[in-house]
Amino acid sequence: MSGGLSHVALGTDVARAAGETRADTDGDAIRPAIEAAGIRPHVEVSGLAVIGCEDGAAATPIVTDLNFTIAHGEVLALIGESGSGKTTAGLALMGYARRGCAITSGRVRVGSRDVLSLSARALADFRGRHVSYVAQSAAASFNPAQRIMSQVIEPAMIHGVMSRRAAEAKARALFRALALPDPEGVGARFPHQVSGGQLQRLMAAMALINDPELVILDEPSTALDVTTQIEVLRAFKSAVRELNTTALYISHDLAVVAQVADRVVVLRGGRAQEMAPIHQILNAAEHPYTRSLLAAAAPAVTTAAATLASAPALLQVSGLVAGYSSLDAEGLPLVPVLRDIAFSIEPGSVLGVIGESGCGKSTLAQVIAGLLPPARGTITLHGEPLPARVEHRTHRQLRAVQIVFQMADVALNPARRVDAILSRPLKFYHDLRGAARRRRVAALLDMVRLSPDLATRYPQELSGGQKQRVNLARALAAEPSLVLCDEVTSALDGVVAAAVLELLAELRRELGVAIMFISHDLSTVRAICDQVMILYAGRRVELGGRAALQQAPMHPYTDLLLSSVPELRPGWLDGISETHLDEAAGGLAIGDMQRPCPFFRRCAVRIPGTCDVRPPPMRHLAKGSNVLCHRTEDELRQAQTRAY
Repeated sequence: MSGGLSHVALGTDVARAAGETRADTDGDAIRPAIEAAGIRPHVEVSGLAVIGCEDGAAATPIVTDLNFTIAHGEVLALIGESGSGKTTAGLALMGYARRGCAITSGRVRVGSRDVLSLSARALADFRGRHVSYVAQSAAASFNPAQRIMSQVIEPAMIHGVMSRRAAEAKARALFRALALPDPEGVGARFPHQVSGGQLQRLMAAMALINDPELVILDEPSTALDVTTQIEVLRAFKSAVRELNTTALYISHDLAVVAQVADRVVVLRGGRAQEMAPIHQILNAAEHPYTRSLLAAAAPAVTTAAATLASAPALLQVSGLVAGYSSLDAEGLPLVPVLRDIAFSIEPGSVLGVIGESGCGKSTLAQVIAGLLPPARGTITLHGEPLPARVEHRTHRQLRAVQIVFQMADVALNPARRVDAILSRPLKFYHDLRGAARRRRVAALLDMVRLSPDLATRYPQELSGGQKQRVNLARALAAEPSLVLCDEVTSALDGVVAAAVLELLAELRRELGVAIMFISHDLSTVRAICDQVMILYAGRRVELGGRAALQQAPMHPYTDLLLSSVPELRPGWLDGISETHLDEAAGGLAIGDMQRPCPFFRRCAVRIPGTCDVRPPPMRHLAKGSNVLCHRTEDELRQAQTRAY
C-alpha cells in the first residue's frame, strides 16, 4: 500500500493544484468524455430493487428499478428526503440488505465484480478492502468497550494489508488530515470520550485505512460543524483526486453536495426522480421535487413568540463550571469543559447554542438535564434552584426539562418497538393507559410527521431521520416547559428538517414551550432562534439576538463560523482564502484550553503580548450583543467586511 499515506495527508500546494485540475473536469464534462471514449463505468447499477419484508406483512418496495453508473474517480451523490432509499441503495453496492429487507432483482457491478453474485467468503474479502462504508451514525458503529485506535486499524488487520505499526502510523496521519484534536493521542481514548463530530471523522479514517477503490459515504458531514466540515470535505476531495477513488456520496445537504459531487441522482420513494450533473441540478432542475429540495435548503425565518417583559426567566444559569474526571484541590474538574457560562431563557423563547465539535454544547445540555453535575454555578427553573443531579429532582422538575439527544441510535432502545418507547413517558408522567395511551402515541407520531404504522417497528427498521423524529416525540410526550434539542435536525434532509422546525415553532406559539437549540447549522439557528450564544473551548464568546448574526462587528470566532457555511454553488470550497483555511484548519488543541484566550492561536486579529497574556474583557456592542475580546468595536468592524 505504498504511497497511500501521502495521498491523504496532502500539502496545501498539492491540494490547491488538484483543486484547479478537478474544477476543469466537472460532471458536465466527465460523462460525455467517458461515453465518447467507450470507457466502461467503474460502478454500474441496473434494475436494482429492494423490498421490506416483515414477517406476516406484505412486501414494501424501498428501492424500485434504480439505474446509475459511476466512472472511475467520479463522485456521484444520492440525495432525497428521509426514507427515500438512499442508504438502502448505498448498502446494496456492498451486496448487503438490512434486517427486514431483501434485494430482489437487479445487478450491481464494481470493477470486474458482480457484487450480487459473490459468495459469502468473496463478499467478506470485498467489504472493507475494496469497498468501504462511512455510516451515518458513528456512535452506533464503534464498540464502546474498545479503544479507538484498535477499531480504526481493524480493517487493515483483518485483510492483512499492512503491519500493525504501519497501520497505526497511517491512522495518525489520517487523524491529522481530518483535523482531529490531539491526533497522536486520540487513538488511546474510548468512543465515549470524544464528541459526536470527532467520532464521525474517526469513522472516515477507518474507511480510508485500506485505500479502497469505492467509498460509500452515508451523510458523513451530518455531525460536523462548519469549520470542521471544510477540512473533512477538502481532505475527502483530495483523497478522491490523488487516489482516483470512486465514491458514492449520500446526503441531504445540497450545499455540501455542490462541493464534492460531479453528478446527482435525486431519490423519492425509492425511485430516481432526476439524474443530472451538479450544475444542472442547482441551476436548471427539471423535477418539481428537486426544486422543493432546493427551496428547503434555506429555512424560513420563524416569528418570535410574544413574551411578557416583566415575566421572570424560565431558566437562569450563572457562573457554570463543569467537566469530567475527578476534582482538583480547588474543586474544579481535571478535564474542564465549561467555564463561567451564564445565560437565561425566557418562557416560550428559543436560545441557539453554536460552536464547533467539542466546545461543550452537548455537555451544557447534559448539565441542565441533570445528567452531569456542575462543579460550580447555579441553575434555577421558574426561579427555584434546580438540583444538580437528575435523581434529586422532583417529578414536576423532571417533566419540565426534557432532552432530545444528538444520536438517536444510542438514545432509542433497539429491543423496544416505537409504541413502547413513546408509551413509557406517557405512563410515567401522565399515567396514561390502554386506549388513551395508544391514541396519544398516534398523535405524537403525527406531530412529528410520522405515519402511525411505524408504531410497530423497531428503531433499526427506521431511517436515520425517522429515528430522530421518534427521539423528539419521546421528549414531547412529557409536555415539558423546556426542551433541550441537541442537533435534532442534523440527521434530517432539508424538507423534513423544515417540517420539524415548523413543528418547534408551533409548539412555542401554542404551548409556550421554550427551547435550547444546539446546532452546528447556522442557517437553521438564524431561522428559529431569538437569542444566540456562541461557545468556544467551553467559554461564552458571544451572546446576542439573532439579528446580531446578520451584521458586523462580531467576535472573530463568530465571523469564522458564518463565513464557513457552504454556499449553494460548486467551487465555493476551492475558493476559500488561505487565511480562512488557516483559521478553520486550526481546530481546538489541548493547550488552547489553558490560554487566557483559547482562540488566540487561530485568530486572524490576535494581539501578541495581550491576547496570550491577559483574559479578554466582555464588551457590549452597539448592535446589542456581548463579545469576549480584547479588540474594540471599531477594530472588529474594520477587520470584518463580509456580508451575511
